Amino acid sequence: MKKVTVIASIFLFSILRFQELLHVSSSPHFYGNQVHEESSGGKRNLKQEQENAPEVRCSRDRSRAVWKVIDEYLTPFVEKENYELSKKCRLHPENDMFRDQEEHKIYLDRNEWRCGYCKKSFREEKFIDLHFDKRHYNLLDLSHGKCLADLCGALHCDAAKNSKFSRSKCNPAAAARNRHLCESLADSCFPISEGPSASRLHEVFLHQFCEAHSCSGKHKPFSRGGKDQGSFFRLAVGALVLVLLPVFYLFLYLIQSDMKGRTQELRRISKAGWKAKPA
Repeated sequence: MKKVTVIASIFLFSILRFQELLHVSSSPHFYGNQVHEESSGGKRNLKQEQENAPEVRCSRDRSRAVWKVIDEYLTPFVEKENYELSKKCRLHPENDMFRDQEEHKIYLDRNEWRCGYCKKSFREEKFIDLHFDKRHYNLLDLSHGKCLADLCGALHCDAAKNSKFSRSKCNPAAAARNRHLCESLADSCFPISEGPSASRLHEVFLHQFCEAHSCSGKHKPFSRGGKDQGSFFRLAVGALVLVLLPVFYLFLYLIQSDMKGRTQELRRISKAGWKAKPA
């Protein structure tokens, strides 16, 4: 009994120690010690790199939210029409200053991200974002109009991130500004004069994004749906079939068993009746 207790105590201590190491290794302090790099002039840490990095007045997180909205609620329609966005369109990938860095962000698993430029690994996405800001800032295109975050309001990023986004917070002036910006995006990205495909996409864009910029509450963003909704619907149908199919077969089995039992009972009654008659 004592031997079992000792083994259990050692095992518990090992688990607690392992959790402590994980906590320390995932902390920002530990990360700061990990990301020290060597250059030709000697060691160079993140603080030194930050001093040399230019100030970027564009939110990477909100730019990523805009790109996610585009990918989910616009790209499926653009691909269906086989339409190519002009570089003059602010939604074109080249007009996102973070796009090249985002494409060099490699997701390996829940606790490992890798930089596609220098192959360094990080435990969380926020750490690789910091790494890009400090170490690869020279790859950013800081030209005017390259900040996708400026389009967040026009494309309903907050509604996409928060399904409980309240319309009671609606500000008429802000709604009017966002609607104007939204309609200008529709005109520049999908000019009606360019043909039927552009005309159809122009209409889709207005329905998906622009019409919802009103405090009346009559229209909701993403009314035409997106690729996630289609995959969710297929998944729901598949799950429903998997649940109902066994129930259906069980129902058939019970009916057949009941019918078989009644047939046998009728046969017994019939035989008994024949035997009861006099010769």
